[in-house]
Order: sequence, then structure tokens, then C-alpha cells
Amino acid sequence: MGAPRQRQRRANEAIREVVGQALLTELSDPRLQMVTITAVESSPDLGRAKVYWTALDPKRVEGAGAALEAARGLLQGRVARVLKSRLTPHLVFVHDGLQDEARRLTELIDRVAPDGPLPEPELESDPQP
Repeated sequence: MGAPRQRQRRANEAIREVVGQALLTELSDPRLQMVTITAVESSPDLGRAKVYWTALDPKRVEGAGAALEAARGLLQGRVARVLKSRLTPHLVFVHDGLQDEARRLTELIDRVAPDGPLPEPELESDPQP
């Protein structure tokens, strides 16, 4: 049962690389600027692959999602050529909210934490007997 997992890992990495490269060099849709592919999770039979993505600008998420959906056919064709398997995974694009959540937490920390260095904690000295 170890072989399918290795095959899945290789396919996931290949899909991530192909889709990411296509975003950089082949797709000219301005909604896809600053979009990054963060991960790919394929099913064991490679019939389906979830492609996780994020946009640097949170205001562009909706447009980027629509642009990825519009480019699905082209991207699946690129993936099919690279994988050279009998079955081409159906690509499902999923927004990866982890980066947005990290950005939100950073903003919250910045609001409550002082800008300068933190004060040194005062250590209680034990009186010697």
C-alpha cells in the first residue's frame, strides 16, 4: 500500500508545479497576478485533485477564484501532459485561508502589543538566610 502514497505525493508535487508555472508564464488574466499555489491533495486514484491557492491581496480573492475556474480546462490539459497517466485528475480550486488568518492574527497582535521592545521581566530575588 506504500506505492500509491508515493505516487500520490509525486502527482501532487507535479500538479503544484505545473499549475504554478502556468500561472506565471501562460495565463495573462490580471486577476491571477500575485496568486500562489500553496498545496495539492489528490485522491488515491488520482481522479480528483484539490488545488489550494492564496492571493497576496485579500481584495482579489473572489476574482482570482473565478479566473482559476475559467482556466480549469487549460490547466487540466497541462497537468495531463505532465502526468502522462490514463486518468487526468479533475482540478478543484480551494482558497487557502491560512495566510489570511495569519495576516488577521498579526494585525490583532500589532494592535495590542507595544511597538518597541518588550520590557525585561523583573526577577524576584530570594533573600538568603
